[in-house]
Amino acid sequence: METLDCIAFSSSSQHHSEFSRILPELGYRPQFVSGDVWLNRPQPCSNAITLFLLGAQPYPKDAILAALTPEQRGRSLCVYSSDAGEWDADFMQRFDEFVRWPCHKAELALRLDRLRHREGAEADTHDSHQEAALWEQFDALNMIGRSAAFTATLRLIARIARCDAPVLIEGETGTGKEMAARAIHYLGERRQFPFIPINCGALPEQLLENELFGHAKGAFTDAKSAQPGLIELANRGTLFLDEIDSLSAKAQVALLRFLQTREYRPLGCAGYRTADIRVIAATNANLAQQVAQGEFREDLFFRLHILTLTMPALRGREEDIELLSRYMLQRFSQQYRRSEKQLNMATLQALKSYSWPGNVRELENLLQREYLLSDNAELQFSLPSSPNAISPQFDVSFEAQSFNDAKSAVVRRFESDYLNWLMETTRGNISEAARRSGKERRALGKMIKKHGIDKARFRISSTKDKA
Repeated sequence: METLDCIAFSSSSQHHSEFSRILPELGYRPQFVSGDVWLNRPQPCSNAITLFLLGAQPYPKDAILAALTPEQRGRSLCVYSSDAGEWDADFMQRFDEFVRWPCHKAELALRLDRLRHREGAEADTHDSHQEAALWEQFDALNMIGRSAAFTATLRLIARIARCDAPVLIEGETGTGKEMAARAIHYLGERRQFPFIPINCGALPEQLLENELFGHAKGAFTDAKSAQPGLIELANRGTLFLDEIDSLSAKAQVALLRFLQTREYRPLGCAGYRTADIRVIAATNANLAQQVAQGEFREDLFFRLHILTLTMPALRGREEDIELLSRYMLQRFSQQYRRSEKQLNMATLQALKSYSWPGNVRELENLLQREYLLSDNAELQFSLPSSPNAISPQFDVSFEAQSFNDAKSAVVRRFESDYLNWLMETTRGNISEAARRSGKERRALGKMIKKHGIDKARFRISSTKDKA
């Protein structure tokens, strides 16, 4: 184990016991000393990594900075407790690393690991700096996460942004597909031009061409003036097609024709126009399976399926949940101009154990609701549940099935179980179900119909309960 000096400017015995337990688990042998004793040493410290623990007790900022050797400045981590009041930015920037406590153990391990490999490992240091720069870049785009799965996704987004080919973003509802599309746009060469999102599930088929291509004055009865379409508005920028799987057959043909030629004709116009746009599409469905079933055009699929990005589900990013929760609660504090609130540790553990069928969007909605309804500085609550809800059971036999067939079977079972759970929880209220799931109402209705779920059954159940 590597020796680690812990300088405690805190009267809390809890900090001592927490770090005495956590640090050996991370491979460090801590040597604790009080801040007052450390300041009075003739030789301030060894060449080990130095961990400064700052709590609610006032700390002598100038004295600490004066006692730090140049070597320690490069191998010091300042742990700033949440009860220590406001951050002192000028003080913090004197340290090479700092983190606010409590934080996830993985976050603490990452900070310490950077310091441990700082000397004599330039390649590792370069990688660490690259990773830190990557996180900082995406933090500014509100894409928050440090897990391995999410970091790999961010690297791929950064690479895709440097290209100009069509992109297909796949992933479950609420994983941040539109945020990824925006990141690709704003990190790319088209960032100075518009990003135009289209929810394909919300496009009425009879108005499709008007919405996409626009119309000329007098093209139809109510066309009193010319109106540009979304494609024209996106010229030189990015057109984001969300829920691409919801497009009708007619809409798929119209879109394919444009993607092939980059030409379109507004309603009522005699001539064609061209648009220079990048196309990014997103779906939570298995488009390859829909192509095989004849529900989605194969030629359109291959036109979109050039660069592919899959957004990871939140249940595979457990180490990001605390970081995301802190970020969201801080944002709610700024948005609603209220004091900051923290999560109760038991509640945080429950969040990490939850399966999150609605992913990051479900976490955000839950925390926002609890933040607004609670008068306490510490949030403690139970996760949403229904006593009669159906829990997903993926009892799918994998025998004699290919990988894709088995995956499709599991996805179908998940969709069916989730929709039944959703209908049970909302008593068959489609509007409420759409809000909770983050799906557009029309698209959700199509999924319910696809799985043969009878909405009336859940409304009847609700009536009987009330009786």
